[in-house]
Amino acid sequence: MRPGLGPRLRPGLRAGAALAVGAVAAGLAGCAAPAGDAGDAGKTVTVFAAASLKAPFTALAEQFEAANPGTTVTLSFAGSSDLATQISQGAPADVFASADANTMARLGGAGLVEGPPRDFASNVLTIAVPPGNPASVASFADLARPSVRTVVCAAQVPCGAAAKVVEQDTGVTLKPVSEESSVTDVLGKVISGEADAGLVYVTDVKAARDRVQEVPFPESAQAVNTYPIAAVRTGKHTELAATFIEAVLGPDGQQLLRGAGFGTP
Repeated sequence: MRPGLGPRLRPGLRAGAALAVGAVAAGLAGCAAPAGDAGDAGKTVTVFAAASLKAPFTALAEQFEAANPGTTVTLSFAGSSDLATQISQGAPADVFASADANTMARLGGAGLVEGPPRDFASNVLTIAVPPGNPASVASFADLARPSVRTVVCAAQVPCGAAAKVVEQDTGVTLKPVSEESSVTDVLGKVISGEADAGLVYVTDVKAARDRVQEVPFPESAQAVNTYPIAAVRTGKHTELAATFIEAVLGPDGQQLLRGAGFGTP
């Protein structure tokens, strides 16, 4: 495996359980390409996925390769909006996994998606702060304090669109010191100390472990992002793409997603 680099309203979510990569290895054998797919042996399936999916998709790709000898999964992680733009401009991709339905709909409207997208996970915002919470952030409203260096995703990015929903719902207007193109960039600003707080997903805080501290806020339940996945119409390996999508939607892929903190769609 060679890695590269609008929310909808519904109740909040939390997930536990650590990643159990070894526990799904045997089960993913059932996601091997069918016998009639032998022509895809030794080929590469290229997956463009939202940055927040890096941990579970990396684990899933390793298991997929083991179940499909000779197949390589190339992963490209970035903000969903950036990935959609790359695909629309001709970047080679077989599968697209977006962090929201609106971004996927852009590609569907352009005729770049095969069949209806399928929802496979959900995620919700939380506040990440440096260890010790030096700015004493305790609520969403605190992010608007002039003394707090807040970083968010740009509005065109799913995590940024979700933040806008929360702003509208609470009446709190944020004035961030920067707007990033992906949620992992927001997290990076907090980890590096360039920000006092950042709006990220609960899965990002889980993956960062002790490098950040979480400040949950109840208003996040008003902006839950649902993640869809689909094959890209211009992709070269349609059968491998379909098999990978089934691996994501199957019980073992779902187990990895739950372990990473994602909720059900």
